[in-house]
Amino acid sequence: MKVFGIAGYSGSGKTTLLEKLIPQLTARGLKVSVVKHAHHGFDIDRPGKDSFRHRQAGASEVLLSCNDRWALMHERRDEREPSLDELLGHLSPCDLVLIEGFRQEPVPKLEVYRLANGTPPLFPERGDIVAVATDGDVRCGRPVFPLNDIAAIAEFVMNTLNLPERPC
Repeated sequence: MKVFGIAGYSGSGKTTLLEKLIPQLTARGLKVSVVKHAHHGFDIDRPGKDSFRHRQAGASEVLLSCNDRWALMHERRDEREPSLDELLGHLSPCDLVLIEGFRQEPVPKLEVYRLANGTPPLFPERGDIVAVATDGDVRCGRPVFPLNDIAAIAEFVMNTLNLPERPC
């Protein structure tokens, strides 16, 4: 599996870019997965549901399955947060894993940078940022893409990782 990151501050448009990028990559025949790091707690379960009650009762893992999907919830309890490599080990084989967040991981990344956010760019401090997608005029010694040029960004990711296009 090849890994490529999407980095940027909150509100920069990382999720929106990924939402548009994934169909571009899958249309080129790639099987794509995503790993997202949340800086705050989250719960995909709801109080009162059986799976929630099982976790509350102390189950380490609860796997939900239906006709359309399955999800595995793992309670860390007193365990340390897993590394990106450990998380990648839980994924089924695919061509490309796009990661959102995990800013400190040394994988090639595209920075999503919006001037209006008022935050400094990450690329001056991060050598693993190999390109920037922006809504402004940025000079950084790396490829720069308009935020809405998703086809060019998809082509860049594929070329950077030497991913072949496969007929669907």
